[in-house]
Amino acid sequence: MFNQRQQFKRQSLLAERAHAMRHQPTPSEAKLWAAISAGQLGITLKRQVPIGQHIVDFLAPAVSLVIEVDGGSHVGRTAADAHKDRALSRLGYRVLRLQAELVVTRLPVAVQAIRAALAVKG
Repeated sequence: MFNQRQQFKRQSLLAERAHAMRHQPTPSEAKLWAAISAGQLGITLKRQVPIGQHIVDFLAPAVSLVIEVDGGSHVGRTAADAHKDRALSRLGYRVLRLQAELVVTRLPVAVQAIRAALAVKG
């Protein structure tokens, strides 16, 4: 178990990493952010947000919805992604996972999936 100092250090490292990730999005994250930011979905969204021990790609805090874009780095990470989803669920978040290929090749379908998830009440 982390003591308070270790926990603070870990949270600081997560915050620094999230900040760096906001400035270096993947192509699919950048494309999706352009389509959903600035209130385009009628709700505030944030990107690269630390939650617990994890950094999530996008967060709709008002409805506790996490949106993850899974690209090449997620190949072979099914167990790790499932662990992250369970941890976020325990914290009260719903998780929507979108394939990066879907975002890049069929953006309107990806945005519609997000709209549908936003319409569902926790």
